[in-house]
Amino acid sequence: MAATPDKPGRARIPELEQIPWEGPRAITDYARVGRALVRDLGEEFNLASTELYAVLIRSFKGHPVLALFGAPDVRLRARRVVRRLKRAAELERGASVELVKFHAQFRKEFVDVLPQAKPEKQQKSSFNWDDD
Repeated sequence: MAATPDKPGRARIPELEQIPWEGPRAITDYARVGRALVRDLGEEFNLASTELYAVLIRSFKGHPVLALFGAPDVRLRARRVVRRLKRAAELERGASVELVKFHAQFRKEFVDVLPQAKPEKQQKSSFNWDDD
């Protein structure tokens, strides 16, 4: 699905999309690149949460009318908003861990087992088991 101007971010991620599924090295590359992407995204969410908190606190500071309508609890409300970004950053850390587990599981289930047990009359596949 391609990204359109009215729906940005709906396309595949180019860094991952360009990795062809041709062998164990491709899966290793996919896990490595994916992990780098989610770590960067998680760090962005973490930095943005810190910046957003400062902006939200500063935006209501000293406004006399807002003080009458609850501005003293602006820190509490800002923390609630920022907590969502911090949770997103934690989920990205979890995604990074899952990509490491994805790679380890692939190696456990396929690379360490199947090449030795490869039958003689197997259909020719585009997946090259020997490129590791």
